[in-house]
Amino acid sequence: MVDIDLGLVNWSRAQFALTAMYHWIFVPLTLGLSFLCAFFESIYVKTGKEEWRYLTRFWMTLFGINFAIGVATGIILEFEFGTNWSNYSWMVGDIFGAPLAVEGIVAFFLEATFFAVMFFGWNRVSKGFHLFSTWMVAIGSNLSALWILVANGWMQHPVGMAFNPETVRFEMQNFWEVLFSPVAIAKFTHTTSSSFLVGATFVIAVSSWYLLKGRHIEMAKKSILVASVFGVFSLAMTAFTGDESAFTNASTQPMKLAAYEGLYTGEQKAGIVAFGVLNPAAKPGENSDPFLFKIKLPYLLSLMANRSFDSFVPGINDLVFGNEKKGIVGVDQKMVRGSEALVDLRAYKNARDAGDKAAAEGALGRFTKNQDYLGYAYFDKPEDAVPPVQTTFYAFHIMVFLSLFFAFICLSYLYYGMKDSIGQKRGLLLLGIASFFLALIASEAGWVVAEVGRQPWAIQGMMPVSVATSNLAKGNVMATFWMFAGLFTLLLLAEIKIMLWQINKGPEGE
Repeated sequence: MVDIDLGLVNWSRAQFALTAMYHWIFVPLTLGLSFLCAFFESIYVKTGKEEWRYLTRFWMTLFGINFAIGVATGIILEFEFGTNWSNYSWMVGDIFGAPLAVEGIVAFFLEATFFAVMFFGWNRVSKGFHLFSTWMVAIGSNLSALWILVANGWMQHPVGMAFNPETVRFEMQNFWEVLFSPVAIAKFTHTTSSSFLVGATFVIAVSSWYLLKGRHIEMAKKSILVASVFGVFSLAMTAFTGDESAFTNASTQPMKLAAYEGLYTGEQKAGIVAFGVLNPAAKPGENSDPFLFKIKLPYLLSLMANRSFDSFVPGINDLVFGNEKKGIVGVDQKMVRGSEALVDLRAYKNARDAGDKAAAEGALGRFTKNQDYLGYAYFDKPEDAVPPVQTTFYAFHIMVFLSLFFAFICLSYLYYGMKDSIGQKRGLLLLGIASFFLALIASEAGWVVAEVGRQPWAIQGMMPVSVATSNLAKGNVMATFWMFAGLFTLLLLAEIKIMLWQINKGPEGE
């Protein structure tokens, strides 16, 4: 067994989680607001009305402030793969690095190039080319998300690659299989559509504040109408793609699905937990009820997971300890096969170094049979394969509950906006202001489900997080954690201050 410093692993996890969650405060607003700016400017070019020009430039300024801070945190996040996760980066650099390289070379340079025209090209280029530049920034921003989510999707569902026992590295075999992985597609569509909703709620929140203050009333009403239409569309797409994400989880990450539904024992005709309170004492393999209280909607989990009302959905216990009747191999058996694979891999390398060709071929043949279970060799017990169930469960249900609130907000704003009576609904306007902050919480909760729910894996089923870290002193990671915590907090406070100043100033020349 490899000697693993769990303190180092946990601090490395904490630092990466800190960076990712700060970064994700800015990213969804960038993705959503970029398209709203493009819509606003399209209306300006179509109508030729100057109020749409002032409106576009106002929202574009807020977009630019957020974009700059997001880039700063994103760069640090990518560097951490080399500093904190060098074992991971070395073993999968051929695969994981490819989409990130495409993101930098194509998508980021696309948006960066047209970003300059979008901000400084007013009255310097034609209306048509300026509008084209704004759309290119929106498309480029979301293409950046595509390639990053392709890389993340590969970690969740490794495809299009092979393990090379000569180098002990994972190497890409089929780039297109990586790009068009169903997990990557589901992650991209769900992440971007939910980010569009964040952008819509931001415009709704700021515009609602203006209406409550009696300022920039016409601009606020116009902004609300466009944002609410965009929000309704985004919410519908978020619901559809969320269902697709759950469907792909059922086949590629069944443990994650079981965790965010709190399903310990597999069920035929399984229902979805609409609301529940988990039993904190519940553990895999025990007979205690995993819930203190729950409200279930029958059959819907089976439908979501397998597109069949009467299908079987495995629970945590089935996946950990196996279920022979359902043909499910338990983690305990996978640990045995993974340990055998690790022994045979070492035997192969020793025989190859000694020049014993026959022994090397025999060891390689045995290794090949069990190589898919190599990551399980680093577990101490089968329960190590279970993610933090309570964190995953509550994050998932917070995300789902809030989506119902956003449906109410977007539909209400669209209805009263079309009737031109939104300014008279003070209570609704206050909820509209709150909707942006709740949208950020829902977006962060979605990432908690995605990343905490796949623990303990860095690469699903192949590399645990515990063996992916760099060989660093724990104290160094602790020191940089607090340094980044301070830096990111200052960046966030700076953005809030600049944003509030710009919002209070309002659109110029209105």
